[in-house]
Amino acid sequence: MPAHDLSIQLYTLREHIAEDLPSTLERVADIGYTQVEPYSFVARADEYAQALAKNNLSAPTAHAPLLSSDFGEVFAAASKLGISTVIDPFIPAEHWQDAESIRATAQKLNEASRRGAEYGIKVGYHNHDWEISSKINSTTALEYFASLLDPEVVLEIDTYWVAVGGADVLQLLEALAPRVIALHIKDGPKSKNHKEQVPVGSGSMPIDQIIQATQGMLHVVELDDFAGDIFQAVSASRAYLVAEKN
Repeated sequence: MPAHDLSIQLYTLREHIAEDLPSTLERVADIGYTQVEPYSFVARADEYAQALAKNNLSAPTAHAPLLSSDFGEVFAAASKLGISTVIDPFIPAEHWQDAESIRATAQKLNEASRRGAEYGIKVGYHNHDWEISSKINSTTALEYFASLLDPEVVLEIDTYWVAVGGADVLQLLEALAPRVIALHIKDGPKSKNHKEQVPVGSGSMPIDQIIQATQGMLHVVELDDFAGDIFQAVSASRAYLVAEKN
């Protein structure tokens, strides 16, 4: 499969990264990943820069709490790491229950996008289940949110949390296109219990259909948690996706 189609969200390996970032990224590269999606990278930007270069890894996307951070600090660190899109990964559920709160969040993200453009960096948002289960004017809160965003702001759709939130993944992706530039690919029984997540291809998500419908898009493997060996899980996930995409 094309290397630019597959990445891994490093939050999946957060315990290992907290202990030893360089060796963790070395293991990621040994598994066969060529791209990663860092999280909370600002404080460790120099360390990330060294580890990425040493292991021939790139980071086209990354997560950072943009709306509660200093924009300049985030974008400067992203520039250092060659990150082209910074994605806010988490706005709590209480901010998605009414139109006024959603408009306020959209306004802040639009502001972040304008600042990011000064650095040549795009800005996006990553969903959980509550942006899907919450409804505004008979549509998902995420779709309402998307309608308020500047054209330059992108979305990274977490396909698993879309399903947990009660929506049809393929229909939502179609509704939000072409704003969607990346997907989080994860698997499991479509429950809120993170420990029940499993390697991609071994759960109940329609992974094959999702991949077929999103060829050429960045697919980011993620497990929020896992009951077994996490490195085995990310290795099995990559193996499945490589076979599926070929």
